[in-house]
Amino acid sequence: MRILLLTTGLRLGGAERQVADLARQFVAFGHEVAVVSLTLAQEVALPREVTLHRVDLRKDPLRFLLTLQAVRKWVGRWQPDIVHAHMFHANIFARLLRPQRAGGAPIPVLCTAHSSREGGRLRMLAYRLTDGLCAATTHVSAEGRQYMLDVGATTAGRISVMPNGIDTDRFRRDPQARAQTRQALGLGPDAKVVLNVGRLVHEKDQQRLIEAFRQLAGDPETGASIRLLIAGDGPLKATLVRHAAALGLSHAVRLLGPCDNVPALINAADLFVLSSVREGLPLVVAEALACETPVVATDVSGIRALLAASGSIVPAADTDALARGMRAALLGRQDVAAGRAHAVAAYSLASVAQRWIDLYRELVQRRGAALPAPGKADHA
Repeated sequence: MRILLLTTGLRLGGAERQVADLARQFVAFGHEVAVVSLTLAQEVALPREVTLHRVDLRKDPLRFLLTLQAVRKWVGRWQPDIVHAHMFHANIFARLLRPQRAGGAPIPVLCTAHSSREGGRLRMLAYRLTDGLCAATTHVSAEGRQYMLDVGATTAGRISVMPNGIDTDRFRRDPQARAQTRQALGLGPDAKVVLNVGRLVHEKDQQRLIEAFRQLAGDPETGASIRLLIAGDGPLKATLVRHAAALGLSHAVRLLGPCDNVPALINAADLFVLSSVREGLPLVVAEALACETPVVATDVSGIRALLAASGSIVPAADTDALARGMRAALLGRQDVAAGRAHAVAAYSLASVAQRWIDLYRELVQRRGAALPAPGKADHA
């Protein structure tokens, strides 16, 4: 198949990483892949086999229309079998794009929402008004799907749940990576390491995580050598640094910035913590499970499905509950083997990518278009 992935951007975010991972897996399956990004910045790598087209979409109506026309022409030349959009702006753009084959037949558009709440009334109205311009919509979590139904963004027969996937070969238990990473970070073998990975934004609530961590740093049972590592970048970096200093935790809290060695970091940790107040499907939790690292996560969208076999769930926006959950996880035991087995069965990238291929074929054939016969990889 010729698959076009249309994304709002390619910065270091969960949805953006998923677009890159799917592109990589589709290429491995033997499909032709193009990625169209509506912004110019790129922080996630794409395979060299992927055709990349970036544009500088602006909110100005005239610029928007000109960009829409330019991308429509580009898509007309590339001639995909399907257009699969990711995130709100790309979803609306793809619907308005109305791509066509060389003979004038419409190319199916599939839209995926990644956030539990993709915006307020205006965005939901935009979804509702353009719903008929796409073949189908998916959401990464059951909670997110239900929200879109509750606000009338679409109807039950037009939206389904499709989770994101992770590379369970990259994300796995690796004692050597654990030792090397801890040594590189100057962490002794006896140090208790708590890890958070994510954008430094209000939705991730890392400020509350630092406050909860302070309770552990002063607890003799969790030890004086306990450390909190936060990997990621974002507008709150300076705020978080100042907050840790104000709590007397500069020696114990380290902001690592953007990292490309997430599997090694997760292996180096004794506990992974998700402190968010809002998510779509926080795939980094599945990555931690796949590495057999204990997990404590706030009760946000997608978490109950992710932690069906292992891990601890605490209320969101509750500092004391988060601290208690972290303490219990560090001093107790979790069934990390069951956690990995669940992550592999439900979220492995290869199986999720194959589910996408099956859906693509269904949508294309529903339009009456001919496709190449399924290859061997299509039934893997």
